[in-house]
This record gives sequence, C-alpha cells and structure tokens, in this order.
Amino acid sequence: MSSPQGGFADLARTGGRGALVTVLRGQGAGGRLLVRADGSSEGDLGALRDAALRHADELMWVERSESREEGEALLFVDVTFPAPRLIVFGAVDFAAALVRLTRDIGWRPYVVDPRSRFATAERFPEAEEIVVAWPDEAFRRLGGIDRATPIAVLTHDPKLDDAALTIALRSEAAYVGAMGSRRAQAARRERLLAAGLTDADLERLAAPIGLDLGATSSEETALSILAEIVAVRHGRDGGRLGRAGGRIHEVGAG
Repeated sequence: MSSPQGGFADLARTGGRGALVTVLRGQGAGGRLLVRADGSSEGDLGALRDAALRHADELMWVERSESREEGEALLFVDVTFPAPRLIVFGAVDFAAALVRLTRDIGWRPYVVDPRSRFATAERFPEAEEIVVAWPDEAFRRLGGIDRATPIAVLTHDPKLDDAALTIALRSEAAYVGAMGSRRAQAARRERLLAAGLTDADLERLAAPIGLDLGATSSEETALSILAEIVAVRHGRDGGRLGRAGGRIHEVGAG
C-alpha cells in the first residue's frame, strides 16, 4: 500500500482529484491523510479524521488548497484536480467560439447536441469530445455531472434546452447557465416549473447567461459566458476590479 504522500503524487501525475491533509500544529503534528474524490482515504489522523475528511471534501471540489484551524490544531489541505471541464450543450455558432476560448485557457470543453449535422469535429476541432445524444444519454457518457463541472446551455430550442436544464439543475453542477432573452427566460421558467423543478432549483440558473460586457459578436459573447463561469468558480461577482475591495488576485498579485 502506498503512503498518503505517494498516493497524492500518483493522483497529481495522472490528473486525478483528491486532497492531502497534513497536521501542521497540535496533537499528531506531521500526520497525513489522503482523501480521494470517491471518499476513500489512506492514513490516520485520529480524532482529527472527521474534520480532515470534511475539509478535504469541500476543498478538492472548489479546487483550492488552504490551511484550516481545528481547535488547537492547524491542518493544511493540499488539493490536486484535473484541468477543469466545461460542458457546452448546443452546437451553435456561439458554442464554437466558447469552445475555442475554453481551450485557450487550458480547460477541457465538451460539446453535446443530438443533432449530428451540427455537432461535428469540423465545426468543433478544439473540443475534448463531441457527444451526439440527448442530455440523459450524453451526461451518462461523460461520466455524470460532478460538483466541479459548469454547464452552458445554448441551443435556443425549448425541447433541447428544457431537457438539458431539467437534468443539470437537479445535479451537483458548479454552474448552470442558459441563453435567451428575458422574455424567453420567463417562458422557460414556467415550463420548468410545470415539469416539476422547484423555485430552489431555478435559483441556481444563470440566465441570461454571461456577464454584462455589452457583447455583440460570437467571440465577445463567449468571453462574457466564460468570464461569468470563472467568476462563479472563484466565488466572485465578476465586477470591475477598480471598484472591488479586498484582495484582487488569488495568485500572482505580487
């Protein structure tokens, strides 16, 4: 059996997800616990185990390493995770621009659309994978929707939009956004409520999708969408930095 450190190194090398919790101060200082995405673990921190599991489960999915106080103890939670993925539902022109930009920032874009004439490798050469299927089958092929996955629904077709959103809004998706005018959003809301979604489900929907950048082109619209997703990923509102308080950048501020 590998050590917690060795197991963590293996996860990092293979693009897995997990957290290594180290006791920096207090009883059991120097002890380590490896926690994987499926909840399995290696190592033993004694009375701190439950707290370590809780912090590891939170931080590996928000993809952030942090120190955490637990009484007299100080824990450091080091996380590793694969390159973020974005599921784009709807093989439309806006989607092509969004896929390109997503790849440019080092993420893994996936395109889903049951319409094979639109969902082609020629139109989406930067996509990690193109899945030609209805949402339920497509999400199964992609391994489900986890807590780190954002979903952008762009089709403008109520049949396709509603099918995708019904699944996405009931999942653990990190973000769910949808295209459409405010009038279209109101009609969609009524349809989704009639389909059994709750007000709480619909509160999770970012619609109209994107930040208010005044976008006019496909590329600018893609930038607006991805900017909102990145802001949500980091717990930010997406406003102008010149008007923001607190720390500006989490990394590289110096």
